[in-house]
Amino acid sequence: MGLPIGVILLIIVAILIYFGVLHRVLDRMRLSDRAALAIIVAMAAGTFFDVTLLRAPVQVRMNIGGGLIPIIAGIWLIATADEPGEKTRSILTALVTGGVIWGLSKILSPDEQFMLVSPMLVYGIAAGIIAALSSRSRRAAFIGGLGGMVLADIFHWIELAVTGMPGSVFFGGAGAFDSSVISAILAVALVELVGEAREKVVKTQGGGPERGN
Repeated sequence: MGLPIGVILLIIVAILIYFGVLHRVLDRMRLSDRAALAIIVAMAAGTFFDVTLLRAPVQVRMNIGGGLIPIIAGIWLIATADEPGEKTRSILTALVTGGVIWGLSKILSPDEQFMLVSPMLVYGIAAGIIAALSSRSRRAAFIGGLGGMVLADIFHWIELAVTGMPGSVFFGGAGAFDSSVISAILAVALVELVGEAREKVVKTQGGGPERGN
């Protein structure tokens, strides 16, 4: 049985962090190498553990690596943000991302055989793009990408509770873990690319480098 895509991506990112390749990006996110590696290790290890939160009226389960750790990491990153505006932006980014992904789940076919690619891959890419567009910083993009999938599951839980429709909720499971990892990495990468492009434009125009977080 092969490793999930999300775990493979986390391993690659962990290697890049270990060799200092992503030091500049993490520094702009106000995140130390040790803290980033701790989040990655916790998420990867937690994928092997599930807990049942509720059995009725809606069965609710949570994967430790794909559900609990992103929630803890998101709360911690928001709480440790330097500016109040950054905290607000991070929360709004996650809410927007989660809302759009929940909306997409109503449009896309749940049956993968009718889709050219996995719905979870679509969710991951969409969440990454939305988080990047909704934020103006790498930290907010990361929080939005990582927490968007969790919030989408919360919205689904609320929908089931309000409508009484049969169903279950699995935080961070059934491919949602892969989507969360893809969206978080993609969101930060997009913001980083845009930030680098802006810095080059500023330098070309004779100004100093633009600082970003």
